[in-house]
Amino acid sequence: MNLKETVKIASVPVIIASLCCLSPVILVLLGLSTVGFAASLSDTFYGEYKWYFRLAGLLALGLAYMYYLRRQGICTLDQAKRERNRIINGLLATLIAGVIGYVVFLYVVVEYVGKWLKIWA
Repeated sequence: MNLKETVKIASVPVIIASLCCLSPVILVLLGLSTVGFAASLSDTFYGEYKWYFRLAGLLALGLAYMYYLRRQGICTLDQAKRERNRIINGLLATLIAGVIGYVVFLYVVVEYVGKWLKIWA
């Protein structure tokens, strides 16, 4: 598993986990909400539901990795036992890439876009 495959697997789950703060930004950018409503929505999502978003992102990461393994031809338990070290190493690499991607995307990219839109003061 190379870096390109790892980033490809982790990209959509990172966005799913970041939807707690990304969705108010998207609503403002599309003109569907006011900045005040988006700030209130992001406070509610991040304050009360952030762990649900993170859990959804983690589940999506697991499903994406499972889909990747199926495409690599690892479909049965016997094949998984034979490729155990490769599966564990790939899972750890994908999990680390997902956590780093989540932190960078949510706390750098979305944070600065939210400040630029004046959602977060």
